Parts: sequence; structure tokens; C-alpha cells
Amino acid sequence: MTSRTPIPPEPAVALREILAFDDSGTLRLLLAPGGQDVGVRAVAVGDEGPAQPLDGCLVLVVGVPAASAGAAGPVREAARRGACGVVLRDAEGTAAAPEVLAAAKESGIALLTRAEWADWTDTAALLRSALACARAGRGEEGAAVPDGGAESLAALAAAIAEYTGGSITIEDTRFRVLAHSATGPEADGLRRSTILGGRVPDWRVAELRRSGMLRALWTSRDVIHRAADADGPERLVVAVRSGPEVLGSIWAAADGRGLSPRAVDALRRGAEAAAPHLVRHRLRESGAARRSELALRGLLYGEGDARTHAWSLGLSPDAACAVVVAERDFGAPAGDRTLDVLALQAVSYRPSVRVLRDGDRLLVLLPVDTGQEHDVLGLARELATLALSLPTGVPVRAGAGPVAATALRTRSSCEEAALIVRVLRERADRGGETGGDGEARRGGETDRHGRADRARYADAAGVGPSLDVVRVLDAVRPVWEAGSGPVHDLVRADLAAGGELVRSLAAYLEASGDVARAAARLVVHPNTLRYRLRRARERFGVDLDDPDTRLLITLAVRLTG
Repeated sequence: MTSRTPIPPEPAVALREILAFDDSGTLRLLLAPGGQDVGVRAVAVGDEGPAQPLDGCLVLVVGVPAASAGAAGPVREAARRGACGVVLRDAEGTAAAPEVLAAAKESGIALLTRAEWADWTDTAALLRSALACARAGRGEEGAAVPDGGAESLAALAAAIAEYTGGSITIEDTRFRVLAHSATGPEADGLRRSTILGGRVPDWRVAELRRSGMLRALWTSRDVIHRAADADGPERLVVAVRSGPEVLGSIWAAADGRGLSPRAVDALRRGAEAAAPHLVRHRLRESGAARRSELALRGLLYGEGDARTHAWSLGLSPDAACAVVVAERDFGAPAGDRTLDVLALQAVSYRPSVRVLRDGDRLLVLLPVDTGQEHDVLGLARELATLALSLPTGVPVRAGAGPVAATALRTRSSCEEAALIVRVLRERADRGGETGGDGEARRGGETDRHGRADRARYADAAGVGPSLDVVRVLDAVRPVWEAGSGPVHDLVRADLAAGGELVRSLAAYLEASGDVARAAARLVVHPNTLRYRLRRARERFGVDLDDPDTRLLITLAVRLTG
């Protein structure tokens, strides 16, 4: 029998190195009884199980804040299980509880807090990236890029350039250049304009989007090859990821010579080495990003001062804007990232686009120049079509709100876009088949299973009077819910019994009183439907010959689904 060689533990990294990596202000050290040279081997979440050993771990205690005396217990428990430190949630302006400080001091465990504007996902990514970056910087054997790549993104870009034989740019998800290698005399015009402008030109991003290159980049984990053409030399590109999260990309362009045979492997390893740096870049912007998110939410939902929100987003309050709402169908599988991919696509549409993720919805704020009003529906179409083409195939419906004359009126565009999505969803539930800008009526797109795309995007013109119907239904709902009478009695009693009579009345009214057509839709004999209608009159006193009664039943059926 051969004994299995134990896997050695990861080398420890001094706490001071982790704190030095955090230039975004995410972490604050409150207490370090053992000094800042205490070794950290891993990051753990405090509720991962009582049997989980925590030797050398920095533990994220997600349940209780530092200001709560109840956090003293988790601090002592983490120390008992071998942890070197704990991170608690901070509350701005609130000091840590004395009991918590005493527990850390007595246990000899480092005590840190997480900034209020950060979240636990950000904090875990920061700590793990700090560990990876510190270990990479020690020159471990087998690295595909020189040790200098761990020092800065610029050094990493230079190292990747040496191994690939090409010119390198490292970009974030908004195609801003974070670092680049030296530019040779034979560099193409696109690379020069990208570096000089600090970002990929808009026309180039639009071309990549139209060609499907961006879709492939955001969804693939492999290196993508783009052959040389009349517009530029051969290029390789790979997405930089932290787990499932896309952080940016690395591009290698041939500069007057072919790329190295080992270029693909160098790019893969370069993406791994770049991830900690791009995490730090993202966290450095987190504070501003959180404030921007609050301003965007306030502008879209009409909360707070709209003028201040607009300036915070870099928008003139007088700028014309529109909102596109993309909503994922309910019941999407756990871990589905459709909306994340759509968000990346949206921000590539135009640099001024702002995106807010709100549960199963994506809200996109689009500044609109005169003559570009059609771009709003175009973006809705693009998002709905992209969702259809993704491997998950999770349906998304997109509504294009009207152009608001100023950013201060953005809320109205957002509300209408959300109503349009609601109309599209209700039509789909009822088996409707119109929508979009006419394309869906002519057959539209199809999803990966070959099913016709039914009204997955639209503007107000695309949904017609249904938009006003939804507004009317919302307005009359309180009146209906507070009312009483024969129609109310019928609906409430029948829905409690399964809703057969309500469905029959709905089919009869939608068929404009044509019994044969309504019966066919219900898949029953016409005499069966006549019996049900007669029962409504005899049992509940509901007279379908009365126009007011028919109107009330129509509203009741729509309001109760």
C-alpha cells in the first residue's frame, strides 16, 4: 500500500500585507493583540459549520455587527477554533461594543471591521485576492509570467507582452484601459487611439457587439482568437474573472509579427494573475460606485432630490433620458447570470449608460441625443435578443420607456418601461402574440429551442391600448377590493372553488359573446358553456345582458387574473 503524500498548507501571509493591499478603505483594524505580522492562511465565513477547523483563517462574521455585544461570542468561538482574526460589519459613527473588544483582546485574536458601504462578497474577494497577490509576488515556481507581474498591472502587461510576442492592453468591463505594454512603431491605429483615449473607441465597441465578439467574451472562459483583417492585425482576448464574476479582459495584438505559439497559455495565466489587481481596482471604485447606485436608484424611483442625483451621476439635469427595463422570467435557476451578461452588454452600448440591478430586473438609464430616440427601442431589442441566445435560455422581456425631456423626469420613463414589461408578460400568459416594433408580428426571433419569440421587447406603440388598460386596472383595484354585490360574490365564491366559472365568463367576454368560439377556446361543448352562464344568472343574479355588469365582470376577471 502506498501512502498518499499530504498536501502542504498554503503559505501564510502577514496581516499587514493584506491591509496594505486594501487601498479602497474596505477594512479597518481595531485590535491586533499578536501584532500585524500574524499569519493569515485562508478566508472563512463564520457560519460554515461548527466542525470546520479555522487554523490560520481570517473569519467573516456576517451575522452580528461590531457594535453589538452579541458579537463577542463569535469572536471567542473563532479564536477557540484556531482563527487568527475576525472581520465584523461596521456601522458608520458607531463604535465597537466594549464586550467585543475585550473578547478579542483576551483571546489574542485580531479584530477588523468591514466598511458600511462594502458588502461581504466584496470583502471576501478583497481578502482572497490579497492572499493570492502576496503569494504570487514571492516568485513561486511554474508561473507563466515573471514575478514582476504581481507588483502592478503595468508590469504584468509588460510580462504578458514578452511571453505572447504581442502588444497588451488590460481593460475593465467598461473597456477603459487600466494598463498596457509598450507600443511599438508598427502598432495599428486602433491600439494607438485606444491607449491615447484611455478606452476602446465607441465605434469599435459597437462593432464587437454587432459581431457577437462581446457575447462570446463575457460567456467564455477560454482565449478567443480574432483573425487579422483589413482593419487590424491578429488578436487574442481572454476575460479576467474572479469565480463567475467578469472583471475585465486582456487583449494581445500582433505588432508587425505573429503571436508566439505559447501566447494562448500566457494569456490564460495572465488572466489569473490579473484577477487580484482588477478586484482591487473594482473595490477602489466601490465607494463611488455605491454612491452612484444610490443616486441612480433615487433618480429612477423618484426618491430624494433628482437634481442632486443627476449631478452625482455626471448628468446634466437638463439632459434628455429614457429608461429600458429588462425583467427575467420568474423561476430562473439558482445561479443564473443572464442579467449580469445583459448589464455588461448595456454598458457597452454607450459610455454614458447607467445600469441598476434590482432583483429580477435590470434598469438601464440611457441619455438620448436629439435624433437618437430610436436607440431606446434598439437597446431593448438587443437585450431581449441576447438573452434568447445565451446557453441558459432564461426568457427576458424588455420595455423601452419614453424619452423624458430632462433627467429630472426619468421616473416617469422608468414607470412606463416597467408597465410595458408587465403588459408583455400578461400577454404571454394569455397566449398573445404581438409586440416589438412589428418584427414579432412577422415571426420575430426564435430561441435556442426554435420557439417563436413572443413580444419579448416593445415600446408604448408596440403594446398599444394595453398600456392604458393596465393603468386603469391599477387605478380601479382599490375600488374593486372594497366593493360588494353579485359580481363580487360570484368571483370570490368561484375562485375559492377553483375558478371554472370565472374562466368561462372571461372566455365568453373575450369572444364578444360568441358562445361557439368561447367554448372552443375552453375545449367544452357549447351547451356546457351555456349552462355555466345560466348558472351565473340563477345563482348569483349576474345579468350578462346588462352593459355595466359586463364591464364590471371584465374588470374583475382582469384584476383577479
